[in-house]
Amino acid sequence: MGIMNVNEKFWQDRNVLVTGATGFLGAWLTGALSRKGANVTALVRDRVSRSRLETEDLVNHIDVVSGDIEDFFLLQRVLNEYEIQTVFHLAAQTIVGIANRNPLSTFETNIKGTWNLLEAARGVSTIEQIVVASSDKAYGDQETLPYEETFPLQGAHPYDVSKSCADLISFTYFKSYALPVCITRCGNFYGGGDLNFNRIVPGTIRSALRDKNPIIRSDGSFIRDYIYIENAVEAYIMLAEKMSEDKGLHGEAFNMSCENQMTALELVEKILSVMGRDDLKPEILGEASNEINHQYLSAKKAREILGWKPAFSVDEGLKLTIEWYKDFFKDNKC
Repeated sequence: MGIMNVNEKFWQDRNVLVTGATGFLGAWLTGALSRKGANVTALVRDRVSRSRLETEDLVNHIDVVSGDIEDFFLLQRVLNEYEIQTVFHLAAQTIVGIANRNPLSTFETNIKGTWNLLEAARGVSTIEQIVVASSDKAYGDQETLPYEETFPLQGAHPYDVSKSCADLISFTYFKSYALPVCITRCGNFYGGGDLNFNRIVPGTIRSALRDKNPIIRSDGSFIRDYIYIENAVEAYIMLAEKMSEDKGLHGEAFNMSCENQMTALELVEKILSVMGRDDLKPEILGEASNEINHQYLSAKKAREILGWKPAFSVDEGLKLTIEWYKDFFKDNKC
């Protein structure tokens, strides 16, 4: 299956800012917007040589601004000088383990970075839509599943708290200042181009391609919600389009989910099965800490209000992901 049609004319010559463009989602989204004819400006902190932004030559088709999301005056300048109309705020420290080791840098990036962007945007008349990436982690640990958008935001650990805070700050900029903000809450992304091999999908695929047993850092029982990256890109693009048609959506949050749930062990075994490597057996370390046991999102609101549904199933997404890494490792030894 392919991605459903979206409004191509909407993006033609539209001035778009993507923060965190070298990241996994950021690079995929930047590529999709550029192909639709948008004038994309990417805020980039570090040059990441193996990011899809570089390897697929996207950097030569967009404007790149080097700097930190914590730099308020840089954001103010970029939003004004590039006459930005649509913002996708994806810049974040996204790794739970790093947040546990270094909470202050995570808070600076995820919380301060969000209020900086929104405060800078507050005085820019050209801005029409701002889509802020929150996370299913913003909900924290809930007794009732699946998570719905009306559930309280109650993160308890550093990463989860940073997303709860950024989420709430985004809402207050809509509520108090009528800023055209919407919030996305997604599960765990997977797909080609994720070069953080501590994550379970790329790590498992790399191990299998190298004839090694994959490693599960938790006890294997944590249940998560997984969404293929092209499904997520389509959801973000569709949300921004719908925001332009219906101002009543401003201030709303949307779960984006394939509504599947798997344990870490089930996911690893599925990947090995798709790759024909059932001979390999996962090594379970049981080292993960400050993790939520069970997370699972309802995407009913996105289906009913946005008309969004995932174009790729889990199995389809995994097959595409595995093929991407097979090609990647032909030319790379990382």
